Formats: sequence, C-alpha cells, structure tokens
Amino acid sequence: MAVEVVNTEESSIPQEEMVEKKIEAETEAETDPVPVQTEKKVEAEAVTVPVVEKAASFREESNFLSDLKESERKALFDLRARVEEAISTKSLFVEKEKEKEKEEEGEEVKCVGEGDKLEEEVFLWGVPLLPTKGTDATDVLLLKFLRAREFKPKEAFDMLRKTLIWRKSQNIDSILCDEKNNPNSDLDEACFIDGRDREGHPVCYNVLGGLSNTGLFETEEGRESLVRWRVRMMEKGIGMLEFEPGQVVSMTQVVDLKDAPRPGKKGVRAVLKRVVDVLQDNYPEMVARTIFINVPFWYYALSAIVAPFLTQRTKSKFILSRPATTNETLLKYISPEALPIAYGGLKREGYTEFSLEDDVSEMFVKANSTETIEIPAPQVGSTLVWDLSVLGWEVNYKEEFIPSDEGSYAVIIRKGKKLNSQEGLVHNSFKNNEAGKVVLTIENNSQKKKKVLYRHKAKFLPAKGC
Repeated sequence: MAVEVVNTEESSIPQEEMVEKKIEAETEAETDPVPVQTEKKVEAEAVTVPVVEKAASFREESNFLSDLKESERKALFDLRARVEEAISTKSLFVEKEKEKEKEEEGEEVKCVGEGDKLEEEVFLWGVPLLPTKGTDATDVLLLKFLRAREFKPKEAFDMLRKTLIWRKSQNIDSILCDEKNNPNSDLDEACFIDGRDREGHPVCYNVLGGLSNTGLFETEEGRESLVRWRVRMMEKGIGMLEFEPGQVVSMTQVVDLKDAPRPGKKGVRAVLKRVVDVLQDNYPEMVARTIFINVPFWYYALSAIVAPFLTQRTKSKFILSRPATTNETLLKYISPEALPIAYGGLKREGYTEFSLEDDVSEMFVKANSTETIEIPAPQVGSTLVWDLSVLGWEVNYKEEFIPSDEGSYAVIIRKGKKLNSQEGLVHNSFKNNEAGKVVLTIENNSQKKKKVLYRHKAKFLPAKGC
C-alpha cells in the first residue's frame, strides 16, 4: 500500500511555514469532533499545499552476497576497504573535515578512542566492523549503510563514521541503562516493543496520544529526554535482530496518531525534526515498514512539514490507515495472536491461557445475517476455553451449550447481548457434565460484513489414581 508523500524537490521553507501556520490555527480551534463535511474540506486544503506523488512500496532486499548485483558487490568491497584502512590507521572516529584541518596545521590526528586495543576492536550493535576479522554479519551491517546511500561507498563510509562519532559523544552504548536508572512510566506506555509481525520483525508501538499531557515538549530538557527515549527504544529493538544473511535484520514500527499532539503545539515540531534526523542519520535500514494508524485529517498537512526531512526510500516504507481501517491494516502484517487486543488482536499482557502456537481462525458475517461457531465437547468433564473478537463489533452475541442427548436441556452460558465498539475481547470457559457442544452465535444487523477472530481449546483434568 503506497502512501501519499511530498515531493521534496518542490517543497520550500515558505510552504512549510504556511502549512505550520494553518495547523497552529487549527490547534487553537475547538477540539470537538469535526463534522464529515468539514473534515473533507480541511483534508483537501491540506494536500493542495505541496506537490503530491505516490511512493513505490518498499520490499526488503536480500543480504546474501550471491544475490547482489555486480555493482553492489563492488560497492561493498570498496566500503570494506575504506573501513579496514580507517581502523588500521586509527582514523575511523575522526570527522574528515577536522582531520583535514589538523593535517594542514601539522597537528597529529588522534581517534576518539581509549587506546590502540579499542580501536582495533570496533563494534556496532555487537557486530565487528574490521572486515578481515569480521563475519557475514559485518557485510550485513555494511550493506545497511550502502543501501541508505544508494550504494555510494564514500557516502556510506561517511555515514558510518558520523554514526560512530555520534554514538560515542552521546554514550549510546549504555543508553539502555537509562531505563533502569531513570524510569518514566509515561514514556514506557507511549512506546513499547510487543511481539513480532508475520515476517518475524520485532514490532515497536508508538502511542503518541500518551505524550499529549506530559509537558515534555515545552522545555529543552523535556525535548531532549523524548529524543533519547526514542533512541533507547530503537536500541532495544535492534537487540532482538540477527545480523546474518537470511535472518530478520529490521523492525516494524506502528505509529498510533489517535489524540496525538498536533505540530502546532509548542515544541512538537522541534522534537519531531530532531527524532527524524537522529533515526535517519544513525539507524540505516533498521525499519522494514512504518504503519501509521488512526491517521487524522491533519496528518496530510503534517506530511508537508515532515517530508523534506525524509528520503524517498524511507517514505516508500510508510503505510497509512484511517481509524475505520486500523484493525484490518494491522492484521495484514501482524497475526491476531501477536496483535494486542487494543488493536483488534487476541494478545493481552500476562495472559497464558493461549500461546502464539495456538491457531486463530477467522470467519466473516455478512450484512444482516447470523453465523455460529461450534466448539465440540465429546468428553464429559472437560473445560472448554475460547477467545473471540469482532472487528468493529456492533453485533449481537450469545453463548450456549447444546447437549448431544436430545432429551437434555440447553444451557445458557452467556445471554444474548449487543456488544459495542468498546469490547476488546470475549473470553470465557465452560465445564461440561455431558457430551455436547458450545455454540457461539454472532448476529450482524449492520449493512457491512464483520470479520470474526476466534480460538478455542479443551482442557482435561488428569485421571485420579486408585
């Protein structure tokens, strides 16, 4: 799914300022929901500011050397040589401009290291960078920098060098200690890693609505903590990657824009630009895709501000989903058993009744129709357990046990009731005293079909000894 993005070549600072003023004016308006007609009008105005084009959807490339084009292999060998020389001459941590100035002034060029041994054992995310002492993981990492710079070895090397210098200056290698020394529950709820997507990428959820009332945007110290917190989450996610050919070497980002602070709010744009710059400059090809969910109408105006800071390759990884299609969009990329219940999945914190190995089934209930799910219970004394979720809800739902013996009475487990959109997950269990089946009934009286996700299992108590 391609995303509408701004053509950076035709964007200009005056246009950005004009869009920002428009957004700031909207921010001062009432926060009541905008009528449909007004929303369409504002959205239409927003997208006329920049020139809009379609970005081709992103596909992750192979990291096997044999799959590279000849030109790409040559670029990799060139970058290897540059890194090898820089490490052997102890100049990897010296910015080129400063190195040239010192050489012209006759000064000795020194690296930003702690002795010769450290300079010979340069690592990035646990991967050795010295090619002659490295592994396949070294090539995988170098390919990330090459792809971020369109396989231009010189530009890729400069990016790698600047990343290493930035990491030393900001003490990034120990940033995960910040979480232990300076816990911040507000930020932890606003950004967290939870499970993996269908392709095995770790999924990082960014719930921006949780930042609206933190006050962190208003001070320089607060803005700096937001940037560092975001970097920390990247480092945590990268710790779950395997830098080997054929393995998962990138993450999936989910950005929830529901109740997110608007760019007109004080300090928001500054933080946004800083985060974009830091991640794009120092974490090349670490994100397989970014899924924006609950996208509000003002996002299209925001794109006019953000787009100039992004490469076309980065923008090709963007997927947009309006509130009405959020759950369906996420389920395309994340399996229901791995997707949190807040987003229409069946996963909830601390819940051990089902595991990721338990299959989830799905069915559709057509408009103005009824469907049933039958859970067989042939063995007496078993406990049946089930989970069920309906995307969009607004259905009538009931549960009952139907005995196999026609002379027995049915048992109402859950009376028929209309379930609204606030329902996150139906979970229930039933112990049968006779053979039969549990029947779940979903009645859809709306004009749209509904997707149902469900799973079930039977638990049996071990037989008692004599």
